[in-house]
Amino acid sequence: MTKKIVPEHVVDTQDGHEQAPQSTVTLLKACAFAIVLALIVLVGAILPAEYGIDPTGIGKAAGLLPLANVSESTNAEVSVSKEEGTGLKEDRIDITVPAGDGLEYKLYMAKGETMRYAWSSGEGELFFDFHGEPEGDTSGYFESYTVSTADKVSGSFTASFNGSHGWYWENNSYAPLTITLKTEGQYKTIGLK
Repeated sequence: MTKKIVPEHVVDTQDGHEQAPQSTVTLLKACAFAIVLALIVLVGAILPAEYGIDPTGIGKAAGLLPLANVSESTNAEVSVSKEEGTGLKEDRIDITVPAGDGLEYKLYMAKGETMRYAWSSGEGELFFDFHGEPEGDTSGYFESYTVSTADKVSGSFTASFNGSHGWYWENNSYAPLTITLKTEGQYKTIGLK
């Protein structure tokens, strides 16, 4: 019987093929490549999709930011707010509605109080429901004043009962939309719900 001689640097595998082990330099290059690839995936895909962090802009270009669903609904900035001695307020707020999501913004108004309002997204249409909920009601009742789809709306409103009044916006697009809401009148701000 003949004995098969295998050089030390060759490994005999289970299927009968001979394979040379990888050198240390080759293994270090493969590890470095794997680390660089993992960092690219982390920064370009995982951070934008999971946490809404997009330092390179790749996540936005690939449409991954809406996946984060990081409570962008709380991304509201009050740019201007002033209250006059007569009880009239004037506010301007920017509200970002995440893609495929909705949120509410409310004001408290007593019966007979009035306000003027104007909002616009400038980037695309949103479904909206301008409605009110009576103070102290536990049944879930609400009264809709306007239900439509638009990218801008303005008007005036007089409360027919004490309670919260405001807007529900729903963004059915694939990108977040920012609404600029301007209000002027007699109300107390409740904010995002």
